[in-house]
Amino acid sequence: MDLLLEKWKEILLGIKQEHMVSDVSFDTWLKDLIPYNVEENKLYILVPPKHDQQMTIDYITRKYKKPFLVAIEEITGEHYDELVFILKEQAQEKFIASFPNKYNEENQSNLNPNYTFDNFVVGKNNSFAHAAALAVAESPGEVYNPLYIHGGPGLGKTHLLQSIGHFILSQKPNKKILYTTSEEFTNEVIDSIRNGNSSSMAKLRNKYRTVDVLMVDDIQFIIGKESTQEEFFHTFNVLHSSGKQIILSSDKPPKDIETLEERIRSRFEWGLLADIGYPDYETRMAILRNKEESNEFHLNDEILDYIASNIKSNVRELEGALNKLLAYSKLQKTEITMDIAVHELQNIISPNKEMEITPQLIIEVVCEHFKLSEVQMLSKKRSSDISKPRQIAMYLIRNLTDTSLKTIGTLLGGRDHTTIIHGIEQIDHEYQTSEIMQNTIETVKKKINPN
Repeated sequence: MDLLLEKWKEILLGIKQEHMVSDVSFDTWLKDLIPYNVEENKLYILVPPKHDQQMTIDYITRKYKKPFLVAIEEITGEHYDELVFILKEQAQEKFIASFPNKYNEENQSNLNPNYTFDNFVVGKNNSFAHAAALAVAESPGEVYNPLYIHGGPGLGKTHLLQSIGHFILSQKPNKKILYTTSEEFTNEVIDSIRNGNSSSMAKLRNKYRTVDVLMVDDIQFIIGKESTQEEFFHTFNVLHSSGKQIILSSDKPPKDIETLEERIRSRFEWGLLADIGYPDYETRMAILRNKEESNEFHLNDEILDYIASNIKSNVRELEGALNKLLAYSKLQKTEITMDIAVHELQNIISPNKEMEITPQLIIEVVCEHFKLSEVQMLSKKRSSDISKPRQIAMYLIRNLTDTSLKTIGTLLGGRDHTTIIHGIEQIDHEYQTSEIMQNTIETVKKKINPN
C-alpha cells in the first residue's frame, strides 16, 4: 500500500495520458479515487461520497478497471489478480478498520511519510523551531497561531511542517490536515479564476477553509500575485477566527519580505516567529550519522568529516552527498574510500568556489520541486508528470547556462538535440501563454538562485 500511495498520482496521470482521458472525465471519474485496502491480492479502490451511486461504480469498473491494473503493474511492479471499486458504506461493512484509514488521511493531507519528528535531528540551530512545532502539534489552534517558521533553503522547514501534521494525525486521526505549497495554492487560484464560474471558486474555498490545520510551504512565493494574496488573506481570516491552526514557512521573516501587503504581514506576525539557522559541525555530523543508520550504510569518520566540514549551510546538500555515495556503492558494489568520495562529490563540494548555476544544480532543483528522482528524470518514461519537469529542466538549463543542446541531451538521459529543441520550444510557448507555467518557472528559478 505504501508504494501504491506514493505512486498513485503517477498512476492516475499515466492512465489519463495513455487513454487520452479528457480533463472533464478525469476530474469526474478518476481524480478523487483512493487506494483503500488489499486482501488476498485483490485491490480495493475507494470511490468518494460525491459519487455514491452504484451506477457510477458500474461505469468506472467497465471503463477503467483494466487500465488501472495495467498502469499499476507497469509503474509499481505490483500485480493484482482483481481490482474492486468500492463505496464508503461497503468498505465499512467489509473491513473492520475505521474509515478513513491512515492511508486515506495521509493521501488527503499531502504528507510525506519520511518527514516525522522521530527522524528530525535537533541541534542548536533549530531547537527553538522544533520546540515550537512540537507545542503546536500537541495543542493545534491553542498556542502560537499562526506558527511561522523561516530560514534558508534546505534547512528542514518542510520536514518540521509535515512532522506537525503526522503527529496530529497520530493523536487525533479525525482531524482534517492539509499541507500545500504556495505555488500549488497559486495555481489553484489561477485555475479557479480562469474557469470563470462560482462553483470552481467555491470548491477551492471549501478545500482550504474547512480544514483543522493548514500548512503552507514557501509562503514568500505569493508575493506580487494580487489575486492569490487576496484569496489567502480571506482564507487566513476564516481559519484563524475559527480557531484552526495555520503553519507557514518562508525563507525570511515577514518584515524582510519586500512588497508584502501590510495587512498580510501583520497577520503573519500575530503568532510565533521561529527561525532555523545553519547547523553547526556537531549537528551536521549527527544528520549524516542518522542518514547512515536509516539506510544501513556505513562510511568511515574521515569521509563523514570531509562532508560535514565542507557542506555547512544546507541539510539537503548534506543528505544529497550521502545519497550519491550510497548509490555509487550499490551500483559499483564497492566500499567507499576517501579518494572515491572526493571524486564523486567534486560537483557538490567545492570549498574554495562560489556557488554557481550549473546544469546539474538545475536538474537537482527541478527533481526536488516535482518530487522526482534523478533516475526518473533521466529515464525513457514519457508520462506527463515526468516528461513535463524534464522539459522544464531543458528550458532552464538553456536559459540560465551556456550549455549546448547536445550537452543538455547527454545530461538528460542521452536525448538527441531535436528532442531538446522541441522540449525548450514547448515550455517557452507555455510560459508565454499560461500563467500557471509562468508561476512554476519563476518559482523554480527562485529556488535555483534565491538571491
